[in-house]
Amino acid sequence: MKIGLLGFGVVGRGVYEITCARDDMQVTKVLCLEDISLPDAEAVKDFKEILNDDSIDTVVEAMGGLHPAYEFVRAAIEAGKNVVTSNKALVCTFYDELLPLAQSKGVKFRSTAAVGGGIGWLSELERSRRVQTISQVGGIMNGTCNYILDNMTRMGLNYDDVLKQAQKLGYAEANPSTDVDGIDTWHKVILSSNIAFGVTVDKSTVPVAGIRNIQAQDVENFKAHGLVCKLISTGKRTENGCSVYVQPTLVKEGEPEAAVPMNYNLITFIGDTSERMSFYGQGAGRYPTAYNVVQDLVDVLEGKGFYAPYGEKVAADNSEKLTWYVRGNWQGETAESWGNAVIVKDVSVTDMHAWLKENSEAFVAAIRA
Repeated sequence: MKIGLLGFGVVGRGVYEITCARDDMQVTKVLCLEDISLPDAEAVKDFKEILNDDSIDTVVEAMGGLHPAYEFVRAAIEAGKNVVTSNKALVCTFYDELLPLAQSKGVKFRSTAAVGGGIGWLSELERSRRVQTISQVGGIMNGTCNYILDNMTRMGLNYDDVLKQAQKLGYAEANPSTDVDGIDTWHKVILSSNIAFGVTVDKSTVPVAGIRNIQAQDVENFKAHGLVCKLISTGKRTENGCSVYVQPTLVKEGEPEAAVPMNYNLITFIGDTSERMSFYGQGAGRYPTAYNVVQDLVDVLEGKGFYAPYGEKVAADNSEKLTWYVRGNWQGETAESWGNAVIVKDVSVTDMHAWLKENSEAFVAAIRA
């Protein structure tokens, strides 16, 4: 296998280093805007030098972002090259375009590292759905948010101080919006639901709420009631199709999610035969993520393409009614007060997220039964 590598940052460099130790694949060209010198690969600054190289049969996209990653990946597929990517935003956004295109061009497309970093989550979904119906997917899918919430809970720190720690350690970007506003997790649960349920979920129908507004007083309220806050993603089969959403969720102390420390992930599916199966590990990082990219390259060598048949587009039905912790200007009925917050019962996911959009300074968390 001859590989054109797009990007030489954290993940790209890891892919290069791992493939150097193998004799069944070789990175021959690397697209990188910086001046780098590699002993066995040519550094190029023009993607066309990879696209027009007939000796390169596979492109690894490790750039991140939507553009120009999308244009490069689409062009590579059009040119008959296999594609492996770790870019969850790319795959989620262009799911219903890139998958049929890859199929029509007879090339392989894989993206295991797009969800869970070093956890083989999507590849296990692929195996599982062959022999059983999966009724639910989700869990803790973002290490940055989990690091912040874990330190607020264990150390009693406030959000701003923990965020600065996470940025200093490299767990959070200078602009952390994608992580703390739940967008990273949103992409991941949509992609996971697509594969688990064999559909293409309409992204515009999937609500997301992040952790930006959480305060130390909220965490103290949770502790007083034996609860721990985590950013939880949920995808479920329903009578009307599927329900998909992302939101802070309060889980009981002693539950598996409550114990997940630092920047780790815990992702779960529930099958009608296997029941609950959970996957724990590093959700990011150079070598864990690059490991799964190279696993995908091995799968491509063995002729394995994407994980699930491309499915019809469906809207998420989030009419499920939950109990909520609300700190903000709630004007409806309440069940009880927790300090300066209230507990609200029997409000649907759709309605609560709609209220939150109109009350952007509020903090809301679902209370898991």
